Amino acid sequence: MDCATPDVKPPGRDRGHDQHGHSHAHPDDGTRLMWALVLTGGFAVVEIVGGFLAHSLTLLADAGHMLTDAASLALAWVALRFASLPSDRRRTYGYQRLQVLAAFVNSMLLLLATAWIVYEAILRLSSPTMVAGPLMLGVAGGGFLVNVVALVLLKRGDAENMNLRAALLH
Repeated sequence: MDCATPDVKPPGRDRGHDQHGHSHAHPDDGTRLMWALVLTGGFAVVEIVGGFLAHSLTLLADAGHMLTDAASLALAWVALRFASLPSDRRRTYGYQRLQVLAAFVNSMLLLLATAWIVYEAILRLSSPTMVAGPLMLGVAGGGFLVNVVALVLLKRGDAENMNLRAALLH
């Protein structure tokens, strides 16, 4: 059937492009994001406690960073959930654009976090303080392991999903 004529619609396509859903994400991407969120957010609490006990501004700063990571992961998860909603007459692409917006917001959060870390590093170099080294090192090592696990979880997700990729980069 020749569809070049603008007035002729193919059979079954009278509603336009919204005949099928647009959730092209892997079904386990949401689970991956949720686990990364739980691990990151949970360990941020450990870093806050460890930072106060060790008198370590570094651990407290990293806890703040992990909290922004958790917020980024939560945003990506919410966008992924909304993107799985079906399209309708008003939103022919469904809520797919939310994933692009979430990727943008996550990118901006990453830039802000980088600027904040540079600022804190400059302050730390100008006035260093004594910390409980072994405790700080143990908590920091745990934080490193949590980040590696979250990285592996997200890396195994859909490489074509911009939202998941932004969460991975964050």
